[in-house]
Amino acid sequence: MSSKYKELKEECYRANMALPELGLVVYTFGNVSCADHGDKVFAIKPSGVPYDTLGPDDMVILDFDNNIVEGTLRPSSDTRTHAYLYKTWSDIGSIVHTHALYSVAWAQAQMDIPILGTTHADHLTTDIPCAPPMKDEYIEGNYEHMTGKQIVDCFGERGLSHKEVEMVLLGNHGPFAWGKNADKAVYNSRVLEEIARMAYLTLQINPEAPRLKETLIRKHYDRKHGKDAYYGQ
Repeated sequence: MSSKYKELKEECYRANMALPELGLVVYTFGNVSCADHGDKVFAIKPSGVPYDTLGPDDMVILDFDNNIVEGTLRPSSDTRTHAYLYKTWSDIGSIVHTHALYSVAWAQAQMDIPILGTTHADHLTTDIPCAPPMKDEYIEGNYEHMTGKQIVDCFGERGLSHKEVEMVLLGNHGPFAWGKNADKAVYNSRVLEEIARMAYLTLQINPEAPRLKETLIRKHYDRKHGKDAYYGQ
C-alpha cells in the first residue's frame, strides 16, 4: 500500500543511513527524525534495529503527541525527546542524536566545548553548551520527554537561540543537533563531533589554550553567515 508519508520516510531513512557512513554511530547508538510541520507528524528510526537491515518503510510516523500514525515497529526510545522539541521549536525540520565518541566525552565531563579556533567560529559564535545533568525528578518521571525539556531549559537559562546554536550536549548523556532539514541536521551533528575532537586535542597539547579572540570569531562567522557573507558560490 502506498503511504502519504513516502517522501518523509525516505528522507528520514537516508539521514539515518548517513550516521554510520560518517562514523557517528556504532551498532544502533543513534537516530534521526524528520518532521512535517504542516501535517504535524515526524518520521523516526525504529528502536534497536541494525542499520544494515533498515529500509525506508521501517521508519515510524508519529504525531507530536507521540501517537503512532503509521508503522509496525516500535519507534526509537528517544522519540519523546524529538516530539517535545518539534512541538516547542516549530521551525526545526530534523533532529539527530548520536553517541559519537568525542561529543559524548565532553558531555560525560559535563563541560561546554570552548570556542578555540576558526573552524568552530565558522559555525557558532559561542561555546557549544552542555546542559547540566538531569534532575532526579526528571529521571524518575517521563525521562525522554524531560530530556527535551532539559534541552529547552538550557537554552532559556543561557539566553541562547536554537536558530543560531543548532547543537547541544546533555551532561552525562551525549549530543543532539538539529536543522531546517535532515541534511543540515546531519551536517551539524558531524560538525559537532569534529569540533569536539579538535577541542580535545588542542587542550591535550596546551591545557591553557585561550579562547579565540572576538574579532576572529566575528570575522569567521560573518563571512559565512552575515549580511555581507562571501563564503561559497
